[in-house]
Amino acid sequence: QVQLVESGGGLVQAGGSLMLSCAASGRAFSNYAMGWFRQAPGKEREFVAAISWSGGGTLYADSVKGRFTISRDNAKNMVYLQMNSLKPEDTAVYYCNADVKVTMRPGDFGSWGQGTQVTVSS
Repeated sequence: QVQLVESGGGLVQAGGSLMLSCAASGRAFSNYAMGWFRQAPGKEREFVAAISWSGGGTLYADSVKGRFTISRDNAKNMVYLQMNSLKPEDTAVYYCNADVKVTMRPGDFGSWGQGTQVTVSS
């Protein structure tokens, strides 16, 4: 089992950048695909990006393609989300999670960490 802690959120102006980090504990980290999700106020949690266990495969939501980049460092048990060209609609609490498959959905998970707040001002 993998325990996850998100960090790196903050307040940024539209057009700015942030890098989120997800620290994982547990020996099985490199066996899992990792994903980022977000939940805006009053909205359902949605998929943002995912990366395969090796880092060789990635998936992105259409809304973030070309702006966000997911990466991982298995030696450090870390997953990152580089967010560029941020928009006000990116404002949300961002969460990471682990799954056996890259094609993950929010409903696949029964538990979540505390997340990290990202606020983009216009």
